[in-house]
Amino acid sequence: MCLPISLSIFAFSAPAWATVQIKLSDLTYIPCEGDIGKNMVIGGGVMSANCYVIKGMANNVSGKPVYNADIFGRIYDANGNDAMPERTRLGSVDELPPGKSEFQLIVAIPADQPEPLDLKQFKASGFAGKVRR
Repeated sequence: MCLPISLSIFAFSAPAWATVQIKLSDLTYIPCEGDIGKNMVIGGGVMSANCYVIKGMANNVSGKPVYNADIFGRIYDANGNDAMPERTRLGSVDELPPGKSEFQLIVAIPADQPEPLDLKQFKASGFAGKVRR
């Protein structure tokens, strides 16, 4: 004899600390101004570098502020070479409010990488709740 099996469906809501994906768009870059990028080096201090500020728009559709958002992306030089081949995490933003907002981060690119730079596959990932550092 077969007994009927009932299935219960439970509603699940993501915890406050869940990772939230953020779309980034309208990416541009400018050289760093003033003393920000002066004497910048990378590679343990042996390679000279150029400093750039990357700016764009973040679209946080979660309805909640997102904290400690890591920014990921690929940066290519004028010849199509990967300007930062060992890094896709480029930096972070402390807070992204709900909706659309501007963001910016500073990156160091090897000085021998020719412009214009091509910014690809940018996205952000953060937390809907405060995270201790």
